[in-house]
Amino acid sequence: MGTELASVRDWVGGIFEKLKIKLAAECARNQHTIPYIPENGRYTDLEKSDGIFWWTNGFWPGMLWQMYNATKDELYRKTAEAVEIRLDAALESFEGLHHDVGFMWLHTSVANYRLTGNKDSRRRALHAANILAGRYNPAGKYIIAWNGDRPGWIIIDCLMNIPLLYWATREINDPRFQMIGMEHAYTAIDRLLRPDGSCNHIAILSPQTGDCLETPGGQGFASGSSWSRGQSWALYGFALSYRHTGERKFLDAAKRIAHYVIANFAQNDWLPLVDFRSPPEPVIYDSTAAMISACGLLEIAGHAGEFEKNLYGDAAVKILTTAEKTFADWNTETDGIIGKGTAAYHGKPHDTEVPIIYGDYFFTEAVLRLLEKEFLIW
Repeated sequence: MGTELASVRDWVGGIFEKLKIKLAAECARNQHTIPYIPENGRYTDLEKSDGIFWWTNGFWPGMLWQMYNATKDELYRKTAEAVEIRLDAALESFEGLHHDVGFMWLHTSVANYRLTGNKDSRRRALHAANILAGRYNPAGKYIIAWNGDRPGWIIIDCLMNIPLLYWATREINDPRFQMIGMEHAYTAIDRLLRPDGSCNHIAILSPQTGDCLETPGGQGFASGSSWSRGQSWALYGFALSYRHTGERKFLDAAKRIAHYVIANFAQNDWLPLVDFRSPPEPVIYDSTAAMISACGLLEIAGHAGEFEKNLYGDAAVKILTTAEKTFADWNTETDGIIGKGTAAYHGKPHDTEVPIIYGDYFFTEAVLRLLEKEFLIW
């Protein structure tokens, strides 16, 4: 990493100490909670109407498993396992689940199984992998996104879910799971990734042929714009597909996106606009895009050659340090660490520029990566 190593080590070491203090306080307060966004500074349980099916339900236990691995504090493990057991209700009433089962069970059951060998966790994770594989459309070679009357919808977010399929292939020596994941990633390159390294959030495909019919704006400003969290999902997602498959086309895609993302962060003093192609006013930030991008850049740096890895590692550090300095709340009496997270450009006040649980997860993962204390949760 080209950034001065001593200053980076000092910064990340200090942040880790703050994380331990803050997360221990949050964990003690929220042992029976599945958090999403704090309300009046405190988490409440399952705020969304989707309840147990809500896509972010795995990030709190994922953060706890990362901290358990780094510290061996049993409070983290016990709290994470309690959430995993609660998610059994979602597997039993599976009709409310969609493509985000990877986010939900990679961070709960796969994490638990990898760290403890829990056989019940393995069973849950394989169940979730079969649900995800069941959403595959063989004509269009993609995994259907949401439920309802949208059989042709593919979204960039799903790249972060297919590592569940790669895990399942290795776990039971069944290549069909990885085949589905790779086919979906190839289709994402063809239908969602643009030549300049930006990407669409959504493509609506013909479920009979896979032809692209429309590219709605989704959670960004408009069709053709550049929703920053979507870029971060693509950056990290393609890099993870390369890690699991060795397919060079995925790493090349991740690097193309990385160069686009780095340029846009640098253009805005390393702060994360919610959409890189939105009008100049109003200025709306999404810190979650910064945290995910940083993790993706650190992943790419691990696969890059000697003369290019500093590009990705240094950019990740600049993104992390700027966001922490600008947005972090280390008060142990309040829940949430990284503020200014935004769910969508045209979102509601309650999910615009607020702490969001997945922003804290990716911040934690990135810090632990820099300390070499993380474990592979994807």
